[in-house]
Amino acid sequence: MASTALYQQVEDYIVRHIQDGTWPPGHRLPSEHHLVAQFGMSRMTVNRALRDLVQQGRIVRVAGVGSFVAEEKPQSTLLHIASIAREVRQRGHDYRCALIAADRVAAPVDVAAWLGLRPGQPVFHSVCLHLENEVPVQLEDRYVNPEVVPAFLDQDFSEMPPGEYLVQNVPFDEIEHIVDAVLPTPEQASHLRIGAGEPCLMLTRRTWTRAVPVTMVRCLHPSSRYRLGCRFDAVGNQRLG
Repeated sequence: MASTALYQQVEDYIVRHIQDGTWPPGHRLPSEHHLVAQFGMSRMTVNRALRDLVQQGRIVRVAGVGSFVAEEKPQSTLLHIASIAREVRQRGHDYRCALIAADRVAAPVDVAAWLGLRPGQPVFHSVCLHLENEVPVQLEDRYVNPEVVPAFLDQDFSEMPPGEYLVQNVPFDEIEHIVDAVLPTPEQASHLRIGAGEPCLMLTRRTWTRAVPVTMVRCLHPSSRYRLGCRFDAVGNQRLG
């Protein structure tokens, strides 16, 4: 219990300075050595406090450089299909889509069930990484019904990401969103350049056109870099911001 109280003191000290604006986003925190001397605690205790603050998304740590107050995480709405490219550019940042895979595969059992197909039936599959200022913010793993979108694999997704292409070219009349908190697989963590133990938000989306499934996509976001949410009034009208 004593150990918990000690590292909590360091956390509370840092959080107070962030919340009252003394330390704005991007501000460099005192070094571990400085905090150890200031609080008279062990390096292990101070390190525990800093690790917790990283997991909470309040600070970021750069190896060999120091710890910094985290920028506010961008928020994406859940009530429509947002364009991540547009969101990033509206913040004045550079956007890039890196295509990892795009091919025709046999539908796995779970994907077949999601898209109303038979297991093993041909389905289009794409994987791409969305980057903001060259930092990965979303790993997109998408399956597309080839009967609805036969030209999907003919597109240049470096020019127009898969999601934007579908929104602009395939009419849809129903959307389903499911959000889960997950841990990334080693491969996913490698793509996103995060630790295997860093929590992520998984947004699973399906769309339909005239009751026919169009696509199923899983969008994985590091929780320290992104958040999902929306605001709407009492009668259900969405407010974007």
